[in-house]
Amino acid sequence: MNKIKTVCVYCGSGPGTNPHFVEAAIGLGKVLAENGIRLVYGGGSIGLMGAVATSVLDHGGTVTGIIPDFLTTRENALKRVQEMIVTPDMHERKRLMFERSDAFVALPGGIGTLEELVEQLTWQQLGRHAKPILLANIDGFWEPLLALLAHMRATQFIRQTLAVEILKAERVEDILPRLRSAAARAEQGAEDMATEIVRRL
Repeated sequence: MNKIKTVCVYCGSGPGTNPHFVEAAIGLGKVLAENGIRLVYGGGSIGLMGAVATSVLDHGGTVTGIIPDFLTTRENALKRVQEMIVTPDMHERKRLMFERSDAFVALPGGIGTLEELVEQLTWQQLGRHAKPILLANIDGFWEPLLALLAHMRATQFIRQTLAVEILKAERVEDILPRLRSAAARAEQGAEDMATEIVRRL
């Protein structure tokens, strides 16, 4: 049973230097719309943010934008979305993006994208959620981060008892199947745990 009804996409408010980044954002938006999955994103109309949201809308999908008040002008809040939530600050924005999403995808982006991604990885590592987190590794964009995570494991700052499960996809068409597969595994794990608890009782 697929429980992914909303996907949060973290990505840059700029287009980047590689045209494949914008192509991936547009492709992901099309995939989400065609599968009836609502996009939750940062609310802007520029860069990769604008590309993914506009693509969802152009293909008949639904979008929730969540943007802090001070960024509505700077990131040119996208007026076409079905739902736009303006928050007083970044903390509220991130909280609502988390609460309204069943999974997370990081397209290429800058420090803001990295910060949002790492926060979700941290919460997952600490057992606060089991929602799938995926790196859209377009043309190897996230390889330096993956190397850093491997280094953290090797030096035992990411301990085996606090594992980080991060998904990766090089192609847009692989993103949704991998999210669904991870969600199904998490659901099965929760069911197995509940069964074990009942058995012990």
